[in-house]
Amino acid sequence: MESIRRTKIVDLLRKKKEFGATVDVKGWVRTIRGNKYVSFIHLNDGSTIHNLQIVADVEKFGEAFFKPVTTGACIHVVGTLVESQGKGQTMEIQADTIEIYGTADPETYPLQKKGHSLEFLREIAYLRPRTNTFGAIFRIRHHMSYAIHKYFNDNGFFYFHTPIVTASDAEGAGSMFQVTTLDFNNTPRNDKGQVDYSEDFFGRQTNLTVSGQLEGELGAMSLGAIYTFGPTFRAENSNTPRHLAEFWMIEPEVAFYDINDNMDLAEDFLKYLIKYALEHCKDDIDFLSEHFDKELVERLNFVIANDFVRLTYTEGVEILEKSGQKFEFPVYWGADLQSEHERYLVEKHFKRPVILTDYPKEIKSFYMKQNEDGKTVRGMDVLFPKIGEIIGGSEREADYDKLVNRTKELGMNTDPIWWYMETRKFGTAPHAGFGLGFERLILFITGMANIRDVIPFPRTPNNAEF
Repeated sequence: MESIRRTKIVDLLRKKKEFGATVDVKGWVRTIRGNKYVSFIHLNDGSTIHNLQIVADVEKFGEAFFKPVTTGACIHVVGTLVESQGKGQTMEIQADTIEIYGTADPETYPLQKKGHSLEFLREIAYLRPRTNTFGAIFRIRHHMSYAIHKYFNDNGFFYFHTPIVTASDAEGAGSMFQVTTLDFNNTPRNDKGQVDYSEDFFGRQTNLTVSGQLEGELGAMSLGAIYTFGPTFRAENSNTPRHLAEFWMIEPEVAFYDINDNMDLAEDFLKYLIKYALEHCKDDIDFLSEHFDKELVERLNFVIANDFVRLTYTEGVEILEKSGQKFEFPVYWGADLQSEHERYLVEKHFKRPVILTDYPKEIKSFYMKQNEDGKTVRGMDVLFPKIGEIIGGSEREADYDKLVNRTKELGMNTDPIWWYMETRKFGTAPHAGFGLGFERLILFITGMANIRDVIPFPRTPNNAEF
C-alpha cells in the first residue's frame, strides 16, 4: 500500500482534501472524551488555532488502548475525512489507525488542566507554546517577522546585518552586557590596577549591542536605504511589563531623508504591518480578542483608519499642562514624557495615533540633528493607544562640527565610535531612521499586557532558565 503524506490541520481546514479522502495527521491531544462506544479526540498540530476532531471506534481499538491517549500526548492518525455531524467543527476524521508517539502522564503534565494563569505559564516556558494562547501569539510573531522583511524588500530597502558584539554604546546609557573571555578568578591588570582588556579575546572591552543604528547609518551612506532586524540587549534592572533584557529591534536608515520623510515611512510601515496582521492572522487575533482584549480588533482598525497627528513636543506639553488631568509624573517643558502622558494625547485628546517631534536636546541622544533654536532636536516618537511610544527615531546630525560639539557637551568618550564620527568627514549627507521594538509591536497586535508573554523565552533580571 502506498504511504500517505502527512497533511497539516490548517490545510485540511482550508478544504485542500475532499470528504471521503484518506488523510494522515499528527499532533498533540488537547482533549479526549467519549463513552464505551466512541472516543472523540481533539488534535492540534500547531499550524492553526483550531483543533481537528478525531472519532475513534472503541470496539475497534479496544478500551485499554485509549488509557495513555491523554491531554498532551502526541499521536499519529490515519483515517477518512468526513463531514462532521456535531457542533463546533465542519469536518472530522474517522480513525483507521492511531499510533502513540509520546504519552503525557496526567499526574505530572503541567498543562493537564485548563485555565492556567499567564504567570504560571511563564514558569514553564518550555511547554507554554502548546497552549492556544501562546500558539496564537507565536504564529502572529512569525507572520509579523515575514511582513517586516516583505515590506522593506518591496520598498527597495536592503537587509543589513550589524554586529551583536560591539565596542560602542549607541544610546550612551551605559547599561550594557559585557562580553569577555577573561578569567574572573585571575583577571589581568595594568599598572594602574585596571582590567587589562588587551589580553581579552577582542583586545578591548566589548559588549552586547543595544542597537544596530550606528552601524546601520554606515549602510545607508552606501546602499541608500537599509534596515536591520536583530536581537538587542539592555542590562537594566527593570522588572516591568514593558521591559526585557533581550529583545528584537527593526531599524531602517535612509540616506537623503529628513524628519518628514521619516515620519511618512514610520506611519506607512506601521499601517502595513497591522493590515497584514488583520488579513493573515485573523483566527489568532479573534481568539486573543475573545479571551484577553475585547477591543483589540477595533483598536487595530482604528490605527489603520486614521492619519497620525503630527505636533511638536512643545505643543504636546502645552496640551498636557492645560488638560486638567492629574498625572503621576509632573509635566513641564524639558520633562521626559511618560507613558501616561503619551497615552493621554493619543486616547483622550486627539483620539488618534500621534507623532511628537522636536524634543529638548537634553533628553535625547547625541546623534539627533540639532534645530536652529539651539534647544531642540529633530527627534520623533510615534505614540499608540494602550502602550504609548512604539517607535523612536530622528533625522541624524550630518554636520561633523555640530556632532563633535554635542559629544563634548555630554562629556562623551568618542574613542569607541571614532569611525562613526569620521563618516561626517567623507561625503556626509542628510539621513534619518528609527527603531521599532518588535515585542512592542507584538504587544499591540496581540492585545497582551506583559511583554514577557510575546517572546518565547523572556530574558529579565534573575530569569534565564529556559
